Amino acid sequence: MDYLPLFHTLDQKKCLLIGGGSIATRKARLLLEAHAHLTVIAPTLTNELSDLVQRGEISHQARPFKSNDTLGFHLVISATDNDLTNAQVSKEAQSNNIPVNVVDQPTLCSFIFPAIVDRSPITIGISSGGVAPVLARLVRAKLETLLPHGLGKLASLAAEYRQTVKNHFTNAKQ
Repeated sequence: MDYLPLFHTLDQKKCLLIGGGSIATRKARLLLEAHAHLTVIAPTLTNELSDLVQRGEISHQARPFKSNDTLGFHLVISATDNDLTNAQVSKEAQSNNIPVNVVDQPTLCSFIFPAIVDRSPITIGISSGGVAPVLARLVRAKLETLLPHGLGKLASLAAEYRQTVKNHFTNAKQ
């Protein structure tokens, strides 16, 4: 196993996204779903990112990445088409022990994003370690068809009765 599957809370954590294109937009959606405080640095933004800025859901610095931009952030994602910028972002973040993901460049990443099946609060991450992302997406698509959309509601119901069940059984073998 090259990567440890890990679920990480980003609730109210400062996260930085470098880039303003369609891939950056997808990453922004994920970070916002995890309740991150998101700053985007990019000269231009997609319409969707611009709308998020207008509504005050993200902050935006309309300029290219520069040295020390990663400082003070909990997590950094670089989603640009500039290899030099991506390498600079990765080096700076990693030298400051900030987790960094550079889209489509696993050698520059300290973490990668899995393909996600979301039946909140049930969440499944599928990864190929960056070597076969299309295969991971195919596995995700298969799981999407197998798992009912109401699975999250069932998990929420189980949460309501968790303590009652724990109190009823004195050990895990019962």
